[in-house]
Amino acid sequence: MPTSHPPMRPHQASRHSRDQLRALYAYNAVGQVKGTDSQRDYWNTVAGLGADILGGGLAAALSALERRGNKSGSQVLDHLAGASIPGLEGTTAANLAARVRDLDVDTYIRVTREILRVAAWLKRAAQATFDRNP
Repeated sequence: MPTSHPPMRPHQASRHSRDQLRALYAYNAVGQVKGTDSQRDYWNTVAGLGADILGGGLAAALSALERRGNKSGSQVLDHLAGASIPGLEGTTAANLAARVRDLDVDTYIRVTREILRVAAWLKRAAQATFDRNP
């Protein structure tokens, strides 16, 4: 499923820090959800994602998003896959969880940290962008 938000580009790092790139990416991604029917579900999904990753591990959290079978779970997977995470280059929402499960331990730890950072920015962007009572 192609995304309509621009992916993070590593070459932009010369102008912006990685955290600035994550923030820009998150605000662009979340901006496409604002005002849609899935806004509330997206918020519920992204608000608990960090805790889900820390509580059960990245692979379990991504598998839970897949199992949800709703639009918000697919959107969050799409946004995570499009975040140009080192170690997951070329990943799509459809194969993100499988790619994560196939990582070696060191890469899994690095990818977990990076996805936690992206998830935090998605949550911040949703908090700042969405209406208080969607």
